[in-house]
Amino acid sequence: MTDNKQTPLVIKLGGAALSCTETLSQVFCAISDYQNLARRHMVIVHGGGYLVDELMAKLQLKTVKKEGLRVTPYDQIPLITGALAGTANKMLQGQAIKDGLNAIGLSLADGGLCQVEELDPQLGAVGKVMPGDSSLLQAILNAGALPIISSIGLTTNGQMMNVNADQAAVAVAGALDAELVLLSDVSGVLDGKGRLIKSLNEQEAQSLINGQVITDGMIVKVKAALEAASTLGRAIEVATWRYPEKLGKLFAGESIGTQFLPE
Repeated sequence: MTDNKQTPLVIKLGGAALSCTETLSQVFCAISDYQNLARRHMVIVHGGGYLVDELMAKLQLKTVKKEGLRVTPYDQIPLITGALAGTANKMLQGQAIKDGLNAIGLSLADGGLCQVEELDPQLGAVGKVMPGDSSLLQAILNAGALPIISSIGLTTNGQMMNVNADQAAVAVAGALDAELVLLSDVSGVLDGKGRLIKSLNEQEAQSLINGQVITDGMIVKVKAALEAASTLGRAIEVATWRYPEKLGKLFAGESIGTQFLPE
């Protein structure tokens, strides 16, 4: 990562962090401390899969995933939008406000930030996402706020779409020309013996996927990171929020997880 503090940083926040108030609070405090220190613009993009899973279970609806992506029937997208752009977004915003941050809750559609269209009819209301216009987001950042963006987008016809949060974060980073960190439950990519791999290029990652060392949802994350590295032309970090004391180092440009290198 570069040490240019003027480059905005997009943080994709995922996994169980959203269900753990204590962890979230530590993450937001680390963001607050670092922002006070470095005056760097930061943006959070989030999913909230566990909330959707809970909701589906309560409504006795089946959760189906294809290659790590959630199949989202069109008649279920209002519910999923409510869980992600509503509950998850406001929960995060509420915690950030509690921790002293001026947080603004947004979706991928606000200000035309990302363009979204149907990815594959078999997946239903699942969106393919591309960078759009970041001027509204820039204005919010310049006003000293922390944008918290849900991975729900709208097509040009106003159709709600569920976007994979890793892919959403890549598109937001593209729109802002920002650095990107994908923070989740896992420390990074582990080799067959459970050791952290410090850096990976496309070829190395593909051989780990072929060898089934990288599986399921991690494949989507790894592909998103590789795509981001090649699109943005900079190293992309996959790391964990589990050690909040290390986050300051991460925000300052030090690697604490696995770096995906541009070809």
